[in-house]
Amino acid sequence: MSQNPSPFIVQHDAVRDALPALDVRGALAGMFRALHRDQAVQPPQSLTLLPGNAGDFITYLGAIADAKVFGAKLSPYLVTDTKPIITAWTALMSMETGQPLMWCDAGLLTVERTAGATALAVEHLAAPGARRLAIVGTGAVGRAHLRHLAPLRAWESIQVFSPGLAARAQDPANTGSAEQCAALVTLAALDPRVSVSATLEDCVCDADVVALCTSSGQPVLADGMLTRPALITSISTNVANAHEVPPAWLPDMDVYCDYRRTTPASAGEMKLAAELHGWSAQSVLGDLPELVSANAKPPSYRRHALFRSIGLGLEDVAIAYALFRYLSERDSVAK
Repeated sequence: MSQNPSPFIVQHDAVRDALPALDVRGALAGMFRALHRDQAVQPPQSLTLLPGNAGDFITYLGAIADAKVFGAKLSPYLVTDTKPIITAWTALMSMETGQPLMWCDAGLLTVERTAGATALAVEHLAAPGARRLAIVGTGAVGRAHLRHLAPLRAWESIQVFSPGLAARAQDPANTGSAEQCAALVTLAALDPRVSVSATLEDCVCDADVVALCTSSGQPVLADGMLTRPALITSISTNVANAHEVPPAWLPDMDVYCDYRRTTPASAGEMKLAAELHGWSAQSVLGDLPELVSANAKPPSYRRHALFRSIGLGLEDVAIAYALFRYLSERDSVAK
């Protein structure tokens, strides 16, 4: 590992400029292989309340022996008289020297590692002949999922849905907000196969892979929406017991997650399925450490499969280390 007399301080714009050069999926795959070999450690995340009801902050931790780094992402929620302030910064440190290597704005990195983890799951779990991709949610996380998922299969159709874009697609006279207009332009630029669905049902009905990228605390999908066995991917939000998939579905699904030691105790639909529907965490067929190490049972493809991600501190450390390596190599060449 290269030595730096002082740590990098990487602001949002510098992170944005570096992102195209980062191999996000490769960085995550290497980290999950290390976790499978017990060469990485994933401690539980912690929530700390600030005095005087001023808010809180969550700490996401991780250590990777192969890279000789450890770190923490700190994500505060700060109460104000108006809109709360929510940020995220990652501290990366050296196992060799105990010195800080980098402080970086983690907002964009969190979006990328979330989509990258989903992409790893789709790479290993989607049927080889999967041709129809549906993405629900077209915010920053949804668009990142499109970028990461588009190259994984020879998709014949990519349907996307969000309520705002659907209203604009149905009524061309509805110009929508500036954000919606920008989202449409971005989606079209990302992949010409993208089509905006008028309804959620139209988006997902015949999909082989459904990527749920919403902040919903309640199920997005309902009985009868899916007409064929599909791989459904779901991410997390901070709402208590948040879930995008009905908990009652889990006993009849092939279930996977990012990390079996932590996810079943945190993911809303898994907790509710265990409490109300007789599902057990022992039913999880595999997690990302097992999938990338070819040590997990594949889906049956005869019923729906679920991949649930809650996000891991190790993912934050792995992508921060990829950024650190890129910046170190860039500066070395510049010298």
